[in-house]
Amino acid sequence: MAKELQAKIHASAFSVFYRDKQALHSVTLDIPERKVTAFIGPSGCGKSTFLRSINRMNDLVEGVRNEGRMIVDGTDVYDKSVDVVTLRRRIGMVFQKSIPFPKSIYENITYGMTLTERKTKAELDEIVESSLKRSALWEEVKDRLKNSALGLSGGQQQRLCIARAIAVNPDILLMDEPCSALDPISTGKVEELISELKDTYTIVLVTHNMQQAARVSDLTGFFLMGKLIEFDKTRTIFTSPAQKETEDYITGRFG
Repeated sequence: MAKELQAKIHASAFSVFYRDKQALHSVTLDIPERKVTAFIGPSGCGKSTFLRSINRMNDLVEGVRNEGRMIVDGTDVYDKSVDVVTLRRRIGMVFQKSIPFPKSIYENITYGMTLTERKTKAELDEIVESSLKRSALWEEVKDRLKNSALGLSGGQQQRLCIARAIAVNPDILLMDEPCSALDPISTGKVEELISELKDTYTIVLVTHNMQQAARVSDLTGFFLMGKLIEFDKTRTIFTSPAQKETEDYITGRFG
């Protein structure tokens, strides 16, 4: 389907097991560069497991194992030669619940860089301003960068977490239900941000909100019981899906 677009991420017969339970069944798909790809499906269908496999976050789960290949820019991320810390810098992640560090707004963005790089104060200042501008938060916080990030609203905290993720210049942004805890106004701001960021980043979004997938994504994959049932352009998925299971889910017959 998306063969005409260059694949940034390629999964080939990719399966995940949590001890004896198989969570993903032989998923194969291509995720194109600088597009928004959304994954939908009922709870427990495997969409978040797949998302977390791209930057090996599932490695942190005891008893997990994989089969198949997960290729990013031509490299299998599960190859023994891959440095996981470097991988996760290239593939940023924004979680369902915004988790700012109990530090200042400024330190939230610079913390990761101060651990791994030597940058001048001027360089850090520039990165903080740039990241906050790209996450549509600069005008709201520029006069209180020394204040605790915990004093921000939920929507602002989530945009701060996006700013923190893009501060290290990743290639890919993974978002695991980033709006599920937000009010409609904050959700709208994050969705606008996603649409703007896709010019720079490849974005992969897991959402339980089908309307959100329809609004912000270029491509949509439907997962059910650990299997990728269908993957196509978002308009096609929502208007003329090829699989009955997809149509039943889209029209609310289950899920």
